Amino acid sequence: MYEGDDLSTLEEGEETPPEESGNRTFMIWAGILGGIILLSIACVAAYAFVVLPKQAKDRAAQQATNIAQDVTVKQALTATFQSEMLSQTPLPTFTPTVTNTPVIQPNGTQVGTTPGAAPLVPGDPQTATVMAALTQAAQAQQTIAAMPTSTQLPTTGFADESGAAGLVAMAIALVVVILLARRLRSVPMAH
Repeated sequence: MYEGDDLSTLEEGEETPPEESGNRTFMIWAGILGGIILLSIACVAAYAFVVLPKQAKDRAAQQATNIAQDVTVKQALTATFQSEMLSQTPLPTFTPTVTNTPVIQPNGTQVGTTPGAAPLVPGDPQTATVMAALTQAAQAQQTIAAMPTSTQLPTTGFADESGAAGLVAMAIALVVVILLARRLRSVPMAH
């Protein structure tokens, strides 16, 4: 193609220039940093494949133990409560007796105070129904137990799932790579 043209720029008596020594230093540092990165990746992989499964297995065993203990305690409390309920004797209840108390009507007359008058009549049935409903509502408010609350914080989140220690180690390694690369680039090379 280039007939007769010699593309080399060296004259016939010249030797090839020596290899740059800065290249060797850069390769050494690149190898060291690559080794550090590979070592950190190996540590993260070992953590992910060895430590995390063991922790999950231990956590599941602990949870099963806690559930078994809770069931045992609840059964014991139920048995204790049932035995206490069966051993108690009922208290005598107060039975009201009919008295001869006059009832005052809204118009001011008294019912049942005159001889031969009609027996005492209860008030309006709708009023009695409303009064019974209000009584039941008041009793229900007195028996409301405390609302259950969470006692354990959730374990969800990016750092919990991905391993924050590995992320920090990788970030530090990359910052070191950047700083060393800048330093090696700024060092004057000997020709």
